[in-house]
Amino acid sequence: MFKNKSENGKLNICGENVAKYRLLMQPRMSQRALADKLQILGIDVDKNAIQRIECGKRFVTDIEIVALAKALNVDIHSLLTK
Repeated sequence: MFKNKSENGKLNICGENVAKYRLLMQPRMSQRALADKLQILGIDVDKNAIQRIECGKRFVTDIEIVALAKALNVDIHSLLTK
């Protein structure tokens, strides 16, 4: 049976990087502010979805990864690599 989890049991590989880049922003961006920015970009997520993405409990689509990179002002590759 196919399971959509990484080696460490998480549902995405970008969550840790989303949290890292969100916290590196000056001023520091909250999860709610990131959710608001994504909604402006047309991605319907809330603060709870951001929290679940960052801890690896939520799958992230390719469209969401593109929007996350734009909202965090980083390239897509940096979200997908360790």
